[in-house]
Amino acid sequence: MSAALPLCGHADAERAFGAAAASGRMHHAWMIEGPSGIGKARFAMRAAAWLLGARGPKDAPFDAPADDPIMSRCLSSGHPDLRVLTRELNDKGKLKQDISIEQIRTFNEFFTYRPALGGWRVGIIDSLDELNRNSSNAVLKTLEEPPKAAIMFLVNHGSRPVLPTIRSRCRILRLHSLSDKDMSAALAQQGFEGDVASIHHGRPGLAVERSSETSRIATNAARTLMKSMPRPNDAVVTRAIQAAGADPIAFEAFRDEVLSKLADMATDAPERARTWLSAVKLIGEADELNMDPEQAAAKLISGLLFTPVRH
Repeated sequence: MSAALPLCGHADAERAFGAAAASGRMHHAWMIEGPSGIGKARFAMRAAAWLLGARGPKDAPFDAPADDPIMSRCLSSGHPDLRVLTRELNDKGKLKQDISIEQIRTFNEFFTYRPALGGWRVGIIDSLDELNRNSSNAVLKTLEEPPKAAIMFLVNHGSRPVLPTIRSRCRILRLHSLSDKDMSAALAQQGFEGDVASIHHGRPGLAVERSSETSRIATNAARTLMKSMPRPNDAVVTRAIQAAGADPIAFEAFRDEVLSKLADMATDAPERARTWLSAVKLIGEADELNMDPEQAAAKLISGLLFTPVRH
């Protein structure tokens, strides 16, 4: 019997959650935080299905198989007591920039009803990073006045600040990047081939997402750009903008490689942390302005050129 949603590397976190449930003093809101691509949303779904009654073997209770009736309903979005909130598509079939306040209002309304099957009402917000200011404030309504037999899981990648009023009302459960062994196991489950020990810093979801050709090209362009600083030639800059602007995932790969390099440099020379902070600010501004990937890449690179990166 195999798990419908296998998860590697987070057994301690699941034991902590199970112990909280067994104590009879289950907190109404759990913030599941850590780097993107390590399995936070999957952890939340496994925990939600377990709360609703899905069960794996005795030694791995969260590993419910796909033919478990409750797990099956959760995976098909057919369980009446489970809501999973993610960004919706716009009229052009593309993901919207944020989870809207209208979605949160519907989400809050879901919690005003009693559990249809007599157990828990469970909601997952994936993720807090994709809430705008209005929808963040709307989440507080349910957090401040939690109904009985209701639990919320708030996935937090940490790319945006979380309102202190939200954080203070949650129990924080931090998940960590995977070890090489767990990373290999997680990627093997997904049919990913090749050397996985050193890629994407223990984040299997990110490794799969970034396996596209455009992402690889963007990552290499970022490395070339950073090696050529503080005075890259025009050809290097042009290739970097084009590679990072290929699509949103390519820009994310480019962005993360640049930030990772800047963070490494700041570790060796703390005074260079200002360059990292400046880059983060530029990325945030591009996000706020809803720039397309090429515009965002040009803004980031321009900022680096005006704040020289010295090796």
